[in-house]
Amino acid sequence: MFADLLVECIGSLVELTSFQITQLKDHFNLLNRWNKVLNLTAIHDVQTIVERHYCESLFLGKHLPPDPLNIADVGSGPGFPGIPVAILRPECSIALIESHRRKSVFLMEATRALTNVRVVPQRVEELEDTFDWAVSRGVNFGEIEAPVHTLADNIALLAGEETPGSHFTWNKTKLPWGSHRFLWIHVKQPC
Repeated sequence: MFADLLVECIGSLVELTSFQITQLKDHFNLLNRWNKVLNLTAIHDVQTIVERHYCESLFLGKHLPPDPLNIADVGSGPGFPGIPVAILRPECSIALIESHRRKSVFLMEATRALTNVRVVPQRVEELEDTFDWAVSRGVNFGEIEAPVHTLADNIALLAGEETPGSHFTWNKTKLPWGSHRFLWIHVKQPC
């Protein structure tokens, strides 16, 4: 059911191999098992999970530059958008930044087979690393704006209609799913 919904939902927007679909399905199955105990996501409808969590994350990954990138997923929660991006873009290195211990334990289990992913169980304010890109979904950008500004020059967010942060210049792309969902991208302009 998950695989069929995913292929139907993503359509021709993002090309996935059968192996990538299997990896995403494995994450979905693990998420469902752990969600019964840890409440990793409040969304329980499979169609909405596929659209909001997986398709939106894949859409974000498709819109990042084609180069191998070092990406920080800030407030990764159950791995969105970081895990789908890591599966779609195996040439990229992904750091899943999640300060909640239970969620970071889930992320460690969920990423055992993903060699391009590491889990960082810290608050974003504590990090000294720098990245090419910071990505996030479902996080109040106002709460992470200052540390993200020093974490990465380029930012991609999955959010609603309201401009995420006033210190950045944003390009806004409407997502194909839902009427009030957008991909917000800030790319640092060369000096």
